[in-house]
Amino acid sequence: MSTPVAPELASARAAVEAAGATMTVLPTTGSTNADLLQEAPDLASGSVVVTLDQTAGRGRLDRSWVAPAGETLAASVLVRADLDPRDRGWLPLVAGAAVRDAVVDALAGIDADADADTARRVLVKWPNDVLVDGRKVSGVLCQVAADGSVVVGVGVNLTIPAAELPTPTATSLLVAGATGPATTLADTVLTGLWTGLREAVAGLVAGGAAADAVRSHVRAVCGTVGQRVRLELPDGSTVEADATGVDDDGRITIRDRTGASRGVAVGDVTHLRYA
Repeated sequence: MSTPVAPELASARAAVEAAGATMTVLPTTGSTNADLLQEAPDLASGSVVVTLDQTAGRGRLDRSWVAPAGETLAASVLVRADLDPRDRGWLPLVAGAAVRDAVVDALAGIDADADADTARRVLVKWPNDVLVDGRKVSGVLCQVAADGSVVVGVGVNLTIPAAELPTPTATSLLVAGATGPATTLADTVLTGLWTGLREAVAGLVAGGAAADAVRSHVRAVCGTVGQRVRLELPDGSTVEADATGVDDDGRITIRDRTGASRGVAVGDVTHLRYA
């Protein structure tokens, strides 16, 4: 078996290092989140740990993230910012939106007309799963480090063939129409993710119109809004309802079959396409 080789990811590295942060590219690792959580207190905000071979990744609700070596991007970004509690709660949502925008870039390339069409195919399932044509291409997991900073972990399926996808509801950039090797796609996605996340966090810190613009973008790319959904809640109960929006606390707002409306902060969402 050949030894994994760390990809160059030159564009992403240039952006990260220009901001005074560090980027660690690993040939293989158990979890980029675990690596960055351990090193967080000694690193500048914006620092990144990345690999194309993550062997023990986890997603939301402690689910495993299946990541074939060399075909999936695993990256973690350190966010240390002066955010009020409400805006800290928006971090997972803005991370999902940043990944979504990066996926659009990877699929559309530099063709402006293709970009408009692709943007309609790529949406976020609240709070931060990224879907292409209704299938999951990326997941996000945010964890708080010992010093209070936040590690934003992202997994993106790059070049997994259709026959090797882990579930029928998954997809990859390759299946969705992207071209080029995994290393090139990884560089495009990571550069876009890192830049978009950095800009969104700066907007939240600035407050006012800048923060409103960040939240408006999250709402605009959230494909859950307007859908009939099934929500699995932390207490084990489920509810079917219409998703009506994202409120100022980042909660998904729903209207159930009795007509009652409320916001939900934590839950696992399934889009009910045919309900």
